[in-house]
Amino acid sequence: MVDNTQITKTISLEDYGIKNATVHYQLSPEQLHRETLRLGQGVESSFGALAVNTGEFTGRSPKDRFIVKDEVTADKVWWGDINIPFDPEKFDKLYKKVVNYLNGKEVYARDAYACAQDAYRLNIRVVNEYPWSNMFAYNMFLRPEEDELADFKEDWLIVNAPGFKADPETDGTRQENFAILNFSKKIALIGGTGYTGEIKKGIFSALNFILPVYKNTLPMHCSANVGEDGDTAIFFGLSGTGKTTLSADPERKLIGDDEHGWTSENTIFNFEGGCYAKVINLTEKNEPDIYRAIKPGAILENVVLDKDGNVDFQDTSITQNTRVSYPIHHIDNIQEPSSGKNPKNIFFLTADAFGVLPPISKLTPGQAAYHFISGYTAKVAGTEAGVDEPVPSFSACFGAPFMPLHPTEYAEMLSKKMKAAEVNVWLVNTGWTGGPYGVGNRMKLKYTREMISSALEGKLDDVEYEKHEIFGLEMPKTCENVPSEVLNPKNTWKDKDAYDRKAKELSRFFRKNFSKFEEYANEEIMNGGPIE
Repeated sequence: MVDNTQITKTISLEDYGIKNATVHYQLSPEQLHRETLRLGQGVESSFGALAVNTGEFTGRSPKDRFIVKDEVTADKVWWGDINIPFDPEKFDKLYKKVVNYLNGKEVYARDAYACAQDAYRLNIRVVNEYPWSNMFAYNMFLRPEEDELADFKEDWLIVNAPGFKADPETDGTRQENFAILNFSKKIALIGGTGYTGEIKKGIFSALNFILPVYKNTLPMHCSANVGEDGDTAIFFGLSGTGKTTLSADPERKLIGDDEHGWTSENTIFNFEGGCYAKVINLTEKNEPDIYRAIKPGAILENVVLDKDGNVDFQDTSITQNTRVSYPIHHIDNIQEPSSGKNPKNIFFLTADAFGVLPPISKLTPGQAAYHFISGYTAKVAGTEAGVDEPVPSFSACFGAPFMPLHPTEYAEMLSKKMKAAEVNVWLVNTGWTGGPYGVGNRMKLKYTREMISSALEGKLDDVEYEKHEIFGLEMPKTCENVPSEVLNPKNTWKDKDAYDRKAKELSRFFRKNFSKFEEYANEEIMNGGPIE
């Protein structure tokens, strides 16, 4: 990587309490790549992309995510195990300790913004201890034009100090790492963890409060793309369900792969300026867009390289959550600007390791609200010590760790928008068929793509459907280029009685999880759950 640009820009951070620091401001990706190598914090892969190890934390730490409880948030946030309150005075003291820690250091500052529509734009100033963290911010947030920087005024400040360790006894944290949102002071404070996902998810969580409360706009943990006719498709799904993969469609332009807003004007817009994709078992054949995006400017996280810099995408010895971040322009087929209108299809993606749910089914409005609030997928057996059966995982609105409000508030907004836009809603199982994990097989990606294409093209509008006996889901009997026996999951199991037992077991998990939402759910939503 050749870059002869000298580091010349700088700004003062003294207004934020950071004094005598050497501030590298608005460095290019090439400069940040070079800085990371200079400091010995990363290596260059054979792709030309930077490869870093995020240290102890290779994923988010939900139990160490806090929201300052004050006059802005006290009566609005859904407090509990997900949104954990933090004392305002303790925040002030901890913030002071973090900025004092950064005093006199080399730090990396960047001005960026979130939300691709001007009416919703959120200006962000990011201050990072490490250059590769700042490069991640370049990749993942939207990038202002040069002439916008002269009078740039941030709406939110992110202070990110992975090397700072909190003292739980005096600082009020659970352990040494923390990610805290302060809505009154508009600060995201992150320390003790090098995992870069905390940076973007902090702002995503803030927008999940700001947009519905102040902008009448639904924030969504989803990917989105748009067809030649201008029809927008939305893909909800938790990590590992195929959200990024399936939205990267060569026949459709990508709006974004993770975080979007749905406005009252029926427009979908991307929050971000990049993608943060899982690369476990990545191949060019199966996921060409992601594979080809790994080039200079991208950052690989926690992958294993050989002595020549070649990446072994199958090696999960560091973590199963191997990742790559890259600016969205690394994808050829993108929508510019990152927004679309006329949403016509919504896909709820789940990787059902029980092998029970249909590969595609059409949902009623009640079922759509029920499954949106449920946010189901399954953890695969064998990923944790002592786990030898699939484990159900429910995350409300397909993004509970980032939702400050009660899930039913988002569900009600989504339901109103779905009905007003007359959107088709589909539940798509990208998980197992023919049996649970360890017995059956993962649904073939080519079949999933065919089913989604058929739904997008209206080819499933007039086919015959049958009702799932236990979940009440409408399953198409035929789909172009997909074997008909695949469409009803029970047909793929050799032991039909075993299928029924497993389906009823999963049904019980659904009902148990939903019990905490029953008092907030109307009759239509309650009727959207499993039949038995």
